[in-house]
Amino acid sequence: MKPPLFLMCLFFAALLPAKAQVEETPPLKVGVAGLVHTHVHWILGREERGDIEIVGIAEPNRELARRYAQQHGFSMDIVYDSIEEMLEATRPEAVTAFNTIYGHLEVVEQCAPRGVHVMVEKPLAVSLGHAQKMASLAKAHGILLLTNYETSWYGSNHAAKAMVEAGKVGPIRKIVVHDGHPGPKEIGVNQEFLEWLTDPERNGGGALTDFGCYGANLATWLMDGQRPLSVTCVTQQIKPDIYPEVEDEATIILAYSDAQAIIQASWNWPYNRKDLEIYGTTGYIINRDRANMDVLLNEKEGPFNQQAEALEGAYYDPFAFLAAAVRGELTIPAYDLSSLENNMIVMEILEAAKHSAKDGKTIVLE
Repeated sequence: MKPPLFLMCLFFAALLPAKAQVEETPPLKVGVAGLVHTHVHWILGREERGDIEIVGIAEPNRELARRYAQQHGFSMDIVYDSIEEMLEATRPEAVTAFNTIYGHLEVVEQCAPRGVHVMVEKPLAVSLGHAQKMASLAKAHGILLLTNYETSWYGSNHAAKAMVEAGKVGPIRKIVVHDGHPGPKEIGVNQEFLEWLTDPERNGGGALTDFGCYGANLATWLMDGQRPLSVTCVTQQIKPDIYPEVEDEATIILAYSDAQAIIQASWNWPYNRKDLEIYGTTGYIINRDRANMDVLLNEKEGPFNQQAEALEGAYYDPFAFLAAAVRGELTIPAYDLSSLENNMIVMEILEAAKHSAKDGKTIVLE
């Protein structure tokens, strides 16, 4: 009598080496460029998921590095004084940039020729000129150049996009985005972050750069990569005693052929906020935060609240996304929130907004 087939399969499987039975994808080797952007706590304090491994950190401020090493438990042995040293010693597959926005260009200049993929913290660059150099390097060397925004991983934003694409609220007519907080000093950011965040050269501006980029990114995504026809911006320096070098208030209006986007970026909100409003011809979607959504599909039925599901898999967070993208496990759509195409338009919008605010006129994009 022959043994059952499944028992024979188990027998032969037991003879195979363990490695042949389970082919596990090794974690993506990631380098961290800079620790002066406090969003770096996101990757340093991330739970162990097995998808990434921090192999090196570039940070010349040893005191800051030791402070974070004590907080997060990494070894000072992986901390190097420069990006070049870190790249040569650790050979990462990708680098996440948490240095100044001005320093993003140097990260790409160092990484691109080595074939190392890059994800920078928002916005992409300190200026459109820097962004164009970065994009040219990325394309010439065939690397991914991604931009991370906190709001890219909000389930509510992805649910809203799906509803718009399904025609639930009709064609978009108006987008309103509110982003900001009471001010970086007011919320108690550390000195290393505050020093460059309030420096127009190293940050590219104040609230306009810091929070205006969120709205420009979301509007470009929701409008399927359309460039606005014009950009109008008004900035104010409401707290010159605290922020003498940069604006702390900015409102940007983007005009499209059949829609408007209003971006309100501020260091003067009485609370922390990152919310989004989408108005179509037949209804609206208001995202209060990453989960809470107020939706009106038609006026007779009235609005209702719904909870968006948390994102999973490659969209769990920026680092899961980076690992999946580098491994080729996902294809990044054109004008996706993290994509280079989207963020080049964001930089074009921010550059036009700065000129508009300075000159007091609407900038028509060519």
